[in-house]
Amino acid sequence: MSRMLPILLTLSLVGCALKSDVDALNQRIAKLEESAKAAPKGAAPAAAAASTEDEAAASKMMEEIQTALKDNDYTKAKAMLAEIQSKYSATRAGKAAVRMATEVNIVGTDAKPIEVQKWYTKDQGSLADNKVTMVVFWEAWCPHCKKEVPLLPARLDKYKSKGLGIIALTKVTKSSTDEIVETFVKDNKLNFPVGKEPEGGPMSAAYAVSGIPAAALVKDGKVIWRGHPARLTDDVLEKFLAG
Repeated sequence: MSRMLPILLTLSLVGCALKSDVDALNQRIAKLEESAKAAPKGAAPAAAAASTEDEAAASKMMEEIQTALKDNDYTKAKAMLAEIQSKYSATRAGKAAVRMATEVNIVGTDAKPIEVQKWYTKDQGSLADNKVTMVVFWEAWCPHCKKEVPLLPARLDKYKSKGLGIIALTKVTKSSTDEIVETFVKDNKLNFPVGKEPEGGPMSAAYAVSGIPAAALVKDGKVIWRGHPARLTDDVLEKFLAG
């Protein structure tokens, strides 16, 4: 608006402005004033884009974090996730680290006891039933879940004698129904307890589940591993079962 007033005053002084010109300028000024009133006060300026150097450095750190997680070195992963968020929060890797840190920081915390609204299987699961329990979060409509969950019976058969247990939890969202879940359980011969979370998804919240499929390993009342079920290798699982 400050740029429009000198123009209006100049036109008036030289006497060459048409009334229509002045009216048009007044309308534009009025619109600018209304826009200024409508704008949120104290709005933070847009964050500056990260430099190419920062993006490269953050990307390299993320690779190291992934390696640490693969090696089951959660202490190193947690420290590096905190560092990348502190130094490179504006980078793509820094933003991705926020969600990853939420999941990784669950490791070492007390495991929330199993709560379900109903069981779809005769067996009812408990974290106290096994040496190590894999808690899996899934939905019947999820393409990746349809790929991963049917693989779990074979894994349980392989390690059940060593103390492994599996409990699968679903919230029955989107196109899924209780009937669809029951059919999935039967068709895929799921040989472990499958339950429906209570309203609000307290189990998903407690285990920091924001994407599915997701899994957590629980031992002696503590979360000892958290991630995508496909990332849990036999070597890592065997170490937990042997320890």
